[in-house]
Amino acid sequence: MTRTSLGGFVAFGFLATAVLTFAQPPVGRVPRIGVLSGGSTLGAGNGCTNSLRKGLSALGYIEGQKYHIELRQSEGRVEPFPQLAADLVQRKVDLIVVTTALAVPAAKQATSTIPIVMASSSYPVEQGVITSLARPGGNITGLAVFAPGLMAKRLQLLREALPAPSRMAVLRLVGHLQDVYVTEIEAGAQQLGIRLQVIEVRRPEDLPGAFQAAVRGGARAVMTTQGPFFNANRAQLAELAFKHRLPSLSGEPAASEAGTLLFYGPDIYEGCQRAATYVDRILKGGKPADLPVEQPTKYELVINLRTAKALGLTIPPSLLFRANRIIE
Repeated sequence: MTRTSLGGFVAFGFLATAVLTFAQPPVGRVPRIGVLSGGSTLGAGNGCTNSLRKGLSALGYIEGQKYHIELRQSEGRVEPFPQLAADLVQRKVDLIVVTTALAVPAAKQATSTIPIVMASSSYPVEQGVITSLARPGGNITGLAVFAPGLMAKRLQLLREALPAPSRMAVLRLVGHLQDVYVTEIEAGAQQLGIRLQVIEVRRPEDLPGAFQAAVRGGARAVMTTQGPFFNANRAQLAELAFKHRLPSLSGEPAASEAGTLLFYGPDIYEGCQRAATYVDRILKGGKPADLPVEQPTKYELVINLRTAKALGLTIPPSLLFRANRIIE
């Protein structure tokens, strides 16, 4: 059942229509939009790219007539992003849209002149990607979908769903942004009195061993950080969590449908659709440096009640009442 619908991103300042051009394609040439995605050629994890297309269509852009997409996909991995970003730069695309936060640093490293739109980013100021939310500076703007405090809030919700768990496991990827995520989760765990076990994974083959390690460490629940890897492997993650009787939380929107107990976060696909407005402004001459970065104003809590019942878990009424969607 659905209680509320999500929506809403807030900009820090007004989105100005700049009069100066910034890497505008020549008149008469169809602009080429590079898309740096964590999805796969099999279609998994491409919801953000499709949402971008939807947003562009709503603004009157017809693919093949008013724009072309050069799509580069990392197949759910982080390592290919620098090479994929460099390839888009070599192909002289007019603009790059980054659909996953983990690819933003690679895009920034690849070019300082081609405009970059972040359809999804995490802590862009803290990472040094932009100067500020109100005036990003440089060639990057877009949406800061994952903001400080989100990871700690996820840990709190998972704790609230369980009968006073004292130990939890966190599955993380490698990289600086993952360090930021884990630092926030660890701070939240300390406040909540939870002993945390952080387990690093790199490949799908690492997941069975990671869950075994979590059980050996006495974990009573498991959560993931964020990234295309966790989205691409959401079905396996949900299956392993159920196999080991571990209530789980994910930041990937489709994870609850796959069987994960809880999802909490912004509507990533809405953000990707919203990114089309930045593409539109930049193609019309807007300067990324002058376009404020938006942040979500609403977050969604999804509870898979089927999973809860299968685990013999009773979700507190207070948490059920706050859920935006319950899967029964």
